[in-house]
Amino acid sequence: MRSLVRLDDWSPADVDEVFRLAEAYRDGSGRSFDGSAVMFFPPTSLRTRVSFERGAALMGLQPIVFPSETLDKSEALADVARYLESWADVMIVRHGDIGVLERLADAAALPVVNAMTDVNHPCEVLSDLFAIRERRGLDGQRFLFVGADGNVARAWQEAARVLGLDLAQCCPADLAIPGAVWTDDLETAVRTADVILTDGFGEHVAQLEPFQITAALLDSAPAGVLLNPCPPFTRGEEVSAAAIRHPAFVGHRFKASLLPVQQAIMAFAIRSS
Repeated sequence: MRSLVRLDDWSPADVDEVFRLAEAYRDGSGRSFDGSAVMFFPPTSLRTRVSFERGAALMGLQPIVFPSETLDKSEALADVARYLESWADVMIVRHGDIGVLERLADAAALPVVNAMTDVNHPCEVLSDLFAIRERRGLDGQRFLFVGADGNVARAWQEAARVLGLDLAQCCPADLAIPGAVWTDDLETAVRTADVILTDGFGEHVAQLEPFQITAALLDSAPAGVLLNPCPPFTRGEEVSAAAIRHPAFVGHRFKASLLPVQQAIMAFAIRSS
């Protein structure tokens, strides 16, 4: 089973294959399937849910969507997976508890794709990497994640370990991911960054206020720097309104890559099962 629960479970070759498949789906030549994708999403999911549902439908998979709470019951998750095996080809799961995904995947009945947990968000990061790769390639790029330890930060750390990315985190010391390459000197870090990544401040607004990405900071970055804030972003917190108007902002269409990448992940998982 080629589930995607953590990017750490994948190899560089796996990522390359998903990117190759994503190119095919982007160009309209991706493989079609005759089956279904069972999905579990909370009502707050927007971009990830739309791209998975639409992507599944376009590739011939009927999306069957349940609320995430459907998995919060006394039935053993291995039994859930084994029953669904009779009717579905893949499970797409957004749930706060990554242990839920692990138990579903451990049943080895269906491939499980992580559509976000409280500890990581692998599909989001793969989509961003695919879009950056299309624009300028990944070799030699210096990635700067500005923000606290959290699911998006940890997903980028997973990707960095798998692909050997040059990634540093910038935040107060007590909000850094243990073991990450880290700095609290935002001005210096920005001056050598090719791609600046952010996440919402959440409960750390007061501590992270000095780490807001502004237009002035972007002006000090290398020519061609990309600002890639993870949506939903908040103007006036992790990014200023002027930063979103700055030419460095990747733009809303940058997330269009979610569609072919989600399709590629599903195809990779089904083909390998």
